[in-house]
This record gives sequence, structure tokens and C-alpha cells, in this order.
Amino acid sequence: MPDTANGGLYYPLTKMNFIVSIGEGGGDMAAFNEVTGIESTVDVIEFRQGNSHSLAPVKIQGLVKHGNVTLRMGYVRNQEFKNWIIQCVSEHRGAATPRKNVSIELIDISEGSPDSVESTPSADGVVWVLSNAWVTKYNGADLNASTSEVAIESVELAYEELTIPN
Repeated sequence: MPDTANGGLYYPLTKMNFIVSIGEGGGDMAAFNEVTGIESTVDVIEFRQGNSHSLAPVKIQGLVKHGNVTLRMGYVRNQEFKNWIIQCVSEHRGAATPRKNVSIELIDISEGSPDSVESTPSADGVVWVLSNAWVTKYNGADLNASTSEVAIESVELAYEELTIPN
């Protein structure tokens, strides 16, 4: 929405308010304080035919690759999310690794109060969707009896496809 107090200018969204939903319909949720590593790269293939008049190769697009996303959170007892982590990193997984879609929505707090934000991504928000994600790494909280910090654990997700918002 344009800000009428500033001549109709748009301000960029702040990166401190976001929602992470895991699974269909945002069923599994946990509160994260940091999300890093949302990225996609395209391999560059250099190709030159032997009878080309140019000595420079032609560059064509190759495979699209995605980095892993790291989610950091204060230690919580959300069992649905913890069960998914355990299923993915356990030595006794059984069959296939359970994959889920992960939505990361950037929240525009200028539209209303952060308390009124729904727990599922909106259709018109800025949402990154990680398709077929699974936990590839889990880091437990560092424990130190001489500090008064929040216990932070992290989860690294691998995924197959990234939907980038407009």
C-alpha cells in the first residue's frame, strides 16, 4: 500500500517479521528467529562448435541448483515439528525420508498489528516456497551454565524446488 504521508512512496519490508509453515496448510509450525540460505543458482555450460568463427564459447543454461536453508529457533517443545526432524535424521528412519513443503512468508506489519497475523501464508504476501524439503542437518543448543542466553537450535533443510515471490 502506498504511504500517503510520504508522497505515495513504497517502503521496503523489514526482515524481522516472518512466518515459517511446514507441511500442507501450515500444519506443523515452530517459531524461528532466523532463516538463512534461500538461494538458487544456474550452472553455466560453455560450448563451442569446432567450425565456429568465434574463438569465444557460447554460454547456455544448465541445471538449477538450490542451497540448503538453515532455520534457527529457540528450543521449544513443538512435537509435530520435532517428530519430523527425528524422522529425517534418525538412523532408524524406515522407508523414505518424509518430505514436506515449507513456506517462508515475509510479513508487512504496516498493514496491521503483528498479533493479527494469521498462521498460514496469505495469497498476496511475499512467500518463498521450498518444495519437497527434508531435514539434512540438526544442531542442538550449545549448553553453558555460566551464561543467561536462550537455547538456540538449528535445522538445515535440503529442497528440490524454490518458488520465488514477485
